[in-house]
Amino acid sequence: MCNPYMEELFSLDGQTAVVIGGAGVLGGALCRGMAQVGAHVVVADVTEDGCKARVAELERLDGKASYALIDVTKRASIEAVLEAAKQPTGRCDILVNCAGVNNGTDFLDHTEEWWDRVMEINLKGTFLCTQIGAALMVEHGIRGSIVNIGSGCNKVPFPRLVSYTASKGGIEMFTRSAAVELGRHGIRVNCVAPGAIEIERTKREAPDYAETWGRQAPLGRVGLPEDVAKAVAYLASDDAEFVTAQTIWVDGGAFTLPNWPYSDQI
Repeated sequence: MCNPYMEELFSLDGQTAVVIGGAGVLGGALCRGMAQVGAHVVVADVTEDGCKARVAELERLDGKASYALIDVTKRASIEAVLEAAKQPTGRCDILVNCAGVNNGTDFLDHTEEWWDRVMEINLKGTFLCTQIGAALMVEHGIRGSIVNIGSGCNKVPFPRLVSYTASKGGIEMFTRSAAVELGRHGIRVNCVAPGAIEIERTKREAPDYAETWGRQAPLGRVGLPEDVAKAVAYLASDDAEFVTAQTIWVDGGAFTLPNWPYSDQI
């Protein structure tokens, strides 16, 4: 698998990266990004068909990959997956928390059941995976990297996504807290917050998605999953060895742009 640009910057050769939620669209891009720079990628997700398809894709691209089924709401499931993830290389160096759900519902119609489900998967799942993964890193003396996936709604509240926005904002502060406590073990914890990312789902929801968000972003285009993957791979690498407790915004500047009434002056 060859990506000369990324290989010149950094390498994850000999390292194992577990991508929670790796069977999804964004998770798939994160898997490809780390496989491109040499990591053995463990695709961890809830669907066996999705995991197998992702591993087959990575292997077609000459990447090294395996998979494991995981339920991020169950401690025993996470412990089994992360312990088994050490097998390819004898170590687990990188953990990426990308599992998540949302529910586009008006605030007054949002059910308690959906609130609990979003919080359990997005926020509790990130906590459990980080805690268990970090404990294994400490046990085996690994100065590892943990990357949590946030959202543009870390900074800006999204309409009809009250539980999702709350969970992602929680992930950002959780990242900071975990980084402070795990720093003495040499473990780095960071957050990558994507903005508007064009995938099949967003294209179906809004046919003009790319054009609309391209106009909103100062860089003049919509984001792609590969943009997020590059940031995650960098934070996973030793090139970011002095970077921790940070949120990296991958949004083309869209959510930094102020609600400025004289937009023609920007």
